[in-house]
Amino acid sequence: MSNPLVQAFFVGRAVAEVINERVEVALTDALSELGKFDAEAKEQLRQFTEEVIARANRAAESSATGTTTGNSSSSGGSVDIQTEIDELRAEIALLRSELQKYRNTAK
Repeated sequence: MSNPLVQAFFVGRAVAEVINERVEVALTDALSELGKFDAEAKEQLRQFTEEVIARANRAAESSATGTTTGNSSSSGGSVDIQTEIDELRAEIALLRSELQKYRNTAK
C-alpha cells in the first residue's frame, strides 16, 4: 500500500464497517431494552388492574353483605338508621366545637 489514496480508502472503509457494527449492536441492545421495558410495564399494568378489580369485588361483596343484613331487620331498622344519623350529627357537632377551640388557641 504505497499509494496513500488507496490506503485512505481502505482505512475509511474499515472505519465505516466498525461504526456500522457498533451502531447495529447499540440499536439491537436499545430495542431489546425497550421490549423488556414494554413487557414489564404491561405486566405491572395487568397486576394493577387485577388488584383494583379484586379490591372492588371485595368492597362490593362487603357492601352487599352489609346491605342484606341491614334490610333483613324489621321495621325497627328505620329507627336504627335515624339513631345512627343522630349520633353522626352529634359527633360532627363535637368535632366542629373542638376544631373551633383549636383554631381559637392557635391564633
